[in-house]
Amino acid sequence: MMISNIAECINGCLVEARKLSILGFLEEVRILFAAWNCKNSEIASYFTILGKKFEEILTLNGVKALRMTVKPAGSYFYCVYDSGRMYIVDIERGMCNCGWYQIDEIPCPHGIVVLKGKNVDVKEYDRYCSEFYRSNIVKTYELLIVSMPDKKNWNVPFFVDDEEVLPPKYRRPPGRPKKGRHLKSSESLSSSSNRCGKCGRAGHNRRIYSFFPNDS
Repeated sequence: MMISNIAECINGCLVEARKLSILGFLEEVRILFAAWNCKNSEIASYFTILGKKFEEILTLNGVKALRMTVKPAGSYFYCVYDSGRMYIVDIERGMCNCGWYQIDEIPCPHGIVVLKGKNVDVKEYDRYCSEFYRSNIVKTYELLIVSMPDKKNWNVPFFVDDEEVLPPKYRRPPGRPKKGRHLKSSESLSSSSNRCGKCGRAGHNRRIYSFFPNDS
């Protein structure tokens, strides 16, 4: 099953909440998401036109661009020379044959040296970045996660209150349910607790420690 790091982060924070009832679990989810939204909203309020992370990327690309030279090849096309290689930049369409400008949608070092050659002010570099970096991140946390009122104050319709919800037709397998996820075949198992009690290295235990030479 394909998963993402965000899903794993959420699952890891809700391990204890799984033991609760459905309403209790949903309330824990709401509290978790509300806390994250409040924290990220406060961080986003300090952003300038670009987020802090993306401004750092631009700064790093600007440092890399110091060793490059640029020659115009047309109205929007430029040839950038870097360590004996030539890169073609289309600054108007946001493209470079290194590929990073199209992937990140942030000016790569070759794009930065072109902007410097055009005497573009550093404060205007955001115009050459994706709209996602300029405004959408800040707008992500504008909406609030409203708290639910106390259960005693709920106004539940009669047809909802009278409805009987039966458990699913599912037979629980024997054994205790796993709290951790199943590791993929590409992930290493060396992070497990099966390590030697004497040297702390993986691959053997303290009973056969003497069979393994000491690196020191």
